[in-house]
Amino acid sequence: MRKATIERKTGETQISLTFAVDGEGQSNLTTGVPFMTHMLDLFTKHGHFNLTIDAKGDTEVDDHHTTEDLGICLGLALKEALADKKGIRRYGSAFVPMDETLAQVVVDLSNRPHLEFRADMPSEKVGTFDTELVHEFLWKLALEARMNLHVIVHYGENTHHIIEAIFKALARALDEATTIDSRVKGVPSTKGML
Repeated sequence: MRKATIERKTGETQISLTFAVDGEGQSNLTTGVPFMTHMLDLFTKHGHFNLTIDAKGDTEVDDHHTTEDLGICLGLALKEALADKKGIRRYGSAFVPMDETLAQVVVDLSNRPHLEFRADMPSEKVGTFDTELVHEFLWKLALEARMNLHVIVHYGENTHHIIEAIFKALARALDEATTIDSRVKGVPSTKGML
């Protein structure tokens, strides 16, 4: 099983995260940020991953530090779990509808971190969650996993639906990119390394 555990402790957060690429969609999540718990739960389910998180952060200030550090830890875990990336498909893409919303996510596990985020959020908040934190989470995830991540929301009106469609599409794209393909010999790059 391709799996990694990350422990991160700062003056703002304390996070223990275990991520398994080859999972069954099982999650056990304590994040302190209810909306992120919801998004990471459906990310785990739709990506067929396993994810355990025990996070404590300064949420009395706001959700920024915890959300950002969750992205950092998940990115580090994904990178470690994939190790040398031998045999993976490398690329993945998914379109996911959520009622009136259509989101597209495309990933390349290239060791070249980049986030392209083309999504307008109609509302600044979903409940108490600041919607600008979606970008923050995704950027830190892409940076630490060292992946090229493109997020495109083609249309949508409900902010909750938009974010949910993004996380589901991310899960499905990563599931595809991390899948072992018997036709891939070694690392999927003409350079011989990623």
